Amino acid sequence: MDFTSDESELSDADIDDYADKCYMDLKSGKPVVSLGNEKFRCPFCLGKKKQDYRYNELLQHAIGVGASNRAPKVKANHMALANLLKNDYADAAGSLPSRQAIGPSNPPRPLQDQEAYVWPWMGILANVPAEKTKEDGASLMQQLANFNPLQFTAVLCSEGRYTGYAVVGFSKDWIGFTNALAFHNYFKSQRLGKKDWAALGQEKYICGWMAKEEDYKSSDPVGRFLSANGDLKTVSGLENDLSRKTETLIANLSHQITAKSKYLVELECRCNQMNLSVKRAMEETDLLHKSYNEEMRNMQSAAREHSQKIFEETDQLRKQLDDKENAIERRSKQLSKFVAQTDIERRKLESEMKKNSEQNDSIHMARIEQQKSDKNVLKLVEKHKKEKEIALNKILQLEKQLDEKQKLELEIQQLRGRLLVVQHMEGEGVDVKKRTDELTEELNEKIEEMEYMEGLNQTLIIKERKTNDELQDAKKALISGLSELLGPRSTIGLKRMGELDEKPFLAACKKRYGTADGEAEIKAAEFCSEWQENLKDANWHPFKIVTRGGKTEQIINEDDEKLVGLKEQLGDEVYKAVTTALLEINEYNASGSYVVSELWNNKEDRKASMQEALQHVLEQWKLRRRRR
Repeated sequence: MDFTSDESELSDADIDDYADKCYMDLKSGKPVVSLGNEKFRCPFCLGKKKQDYRYNELLQHAIGVGASNRAPKVKANHMALANLLKNDYADAAGSLPSRQAIGPSNPPRPLQDQEAYVWPWMGILANVPAEKTKEDGASLMQQLANFNPLQFTAVLCSEGRYTGYAVVGFSKDWIGFTNALAFHNYFKSQRLGKKDWAALGQEKYICGWMAKEEDYKSSDPVGRFLSANGDLKTVSGLENDLSRKTETLIANLSHQITAKSKYLVELECRCNQMNLSVKRAMEETDLLHKSYNEEMRNMQSAAREHSQKIFEETDQLRKQLDDKENAIERRSKQLSKFVAQTDIERRKLESEMKKNSEQNDSIHMARIEQQKSDKNVLKLVEKHKKEKEIALNKILQLEKQLDEKQKLELEIQQLRGRLLVVQHMEGEGVDVKKRTDELTEELNEKIEEMEYMEGLNQTLIIKERKTNDELQDAKKALISGLSELLGPRSTIGLKRMGELDEKPFLAACKKRYGTADGEAEIKAAEFCSEWQENLKDANWHPFKIVTRGGKTEQIINEDDEKLVGLKEQLGDEVYKAVTTALLEINEYNASGSYVVSELWNNKEDRKASMQEALQHVLEQWKLRRRRR
């Protein structure tokens, strides 16, 4: 069963605008509303059986549909009809009070005034499937939207099981009563009312009827629900209750109006007294203002006269002072002419002397700082030179010990061979046992000597490693401390191994993007920064291992996807710069994958030794000292 009507699309936001437009059409008389003889019709409900309405009935119908949950277009049409009846046909209401036309207190008269109904108005649905009760009966509430139900409740038995019945609640006013009667009449017209449900004897169709006294007093779960949530009332009884409440309200309001009228009279008296008092106070204030103004005028006149006298005396004194000031100024100019030349020369001499003193102090301090720096540099160079000599001596000693160790191992092997030969010479006139003991004793001595040499060798290796670490620390200190002396134009300088050269990137970007607007420089910087970050990526290792001359070595993997893309995008020169930086990082800092500084022979384009760097620093220091 579907109780909704299919209307054209209209959003809720456009209801008011559409209602205004429809009101103008109704006012122009296009859809006919009035039939004459105080009879009206609804031009939007032409398919219904009832076509003739009295003014109050049509107004109640229009207001009810306009406030319902019907389609937006239907609501807008009936809202326009209600406005038309209120504004253009208000005289047709006759002698009835206006509240009966628009308010919910004008009850529709049922067939029998003494018939008792459950209040608040309720409707009963029977044979409702359990699946339609889900989500508070949303699907059934949507189908019953034309009757504006407020609440849906599935009736349960005492054990909590669903009974197949449901109760639909309507509003407590007369509009709710009208909707409940329409609900009842609809099911009755479809032959699905209470009598039809009792006669069917099967649970095939959903039946419905308005809850009355018989349902209220029944002992089944529906009766218990109705008695727990409502009361039995007749239409006339409810009308009398409302009348009593209205009369009580009117009596209370009349009493309040009488009390407020008395209070208003008292307030008027007080207000009149206050007005008299204010009037007297205003008169007194006016007198005070007049006397005050007169006194102020007298004081201002006296003050003006006194000020005028003071101004005249002040002008006389000012003239006298001006004359004296002019005379003093003329005398001062005469004296200044004699003093000016001497004063200017004296100031120039003092300024020059002060500048010369400051320059001498600065030069003296700079000379002292330079002497300290030269001494520190010389000490550092001498220290590094001595450390290197000690390290070289230790290395030579280690090599000598290694030669001696190898010589001992060779002698031990020779003794062992001779021992085996002697053991096989038994029976050839040789004292095998004696010769064997001699060779064994000599072999043990050589083994002890070799063990001693191995211990000594191990000690020297440890010292060599320690010395090598000290050398590396000294090298780092030399690089960081003498960066000014080891410049890019000197013979020995510093080279940042693994740092990309920006020149190939700039040349490639100028060729690709042009030289206008500085776009090439920006793109070159972006590409260079991007590839410098790629070089730092430890997960990217574009190398492959090959064997050459019996030795394995790592070379650039030319098939690497990133390098192939770079070569296609920016060309061979940029590709060469990136591969050169990769080889440098792999050789000098493979584990860290970041840029490191290294001593470099700029003239021969190779790595420089510590000896070359120290010798270069000494030469630079001596050259600077001779220049000073």
